[in-house]
Amino acid sequence: MSLFVCHEHHSRRLHYDFRLEIDGTLKSWAIPKGPSLAPKDKRLAVMVPDHPLEYSTFEGIIPPGRYGAGPAVIWDSGDFNLIEYDMEKGRIEFFLKGRKLKGVFVLTRLKGKDKEWLMIKKNDRYADPMFTLKPELTDAKPKTLRAAVLPCDMD
Repeated sequence: MSLFVCHEHHSRRLHYDFRLEIDGTLKSWAIPKGPSLAPKDKRLAVMVPDHPLEYSTFEGIIPPGRYGAGPAVIWDSGDFNLIEYDMEKGRIEFFLKGRKLKGVFVLTRLKGKDKEWLMIKKNDRYADPMFTLKPELTDAKPKTLRAAVLPCDMD
């Protein structure tokens, strides 16, 4: 079993950073509309550079002037099991065991694209066709977060 984390990230625009612990690092995708438990939803997931494992516990405000400036909180986290992992074919299938995200999901790379993937929920007992994404942060709450030391700043 490995860990996953999904950050709600309010930088230029609200998006969700989805990360899977694979080979000692966090494989990462930015999901503009956030993950969904509805199998009909095919969510764009843009692959971004791998992140260090320390990002799995990061919450805080990324300071102005830094890449991704703005508040980030852990929206969900837990364990996952890989079912299929083939980066060459652009397919990762996994079973999530989080507080909010549960069941089988697939990340599949779009044909002819390098960084653009889709995140799709499989139709299993955890599927919810009526799923509505509920952000954790409100307009008032980001001010309660402190400016944070980023994991990449720690040596």
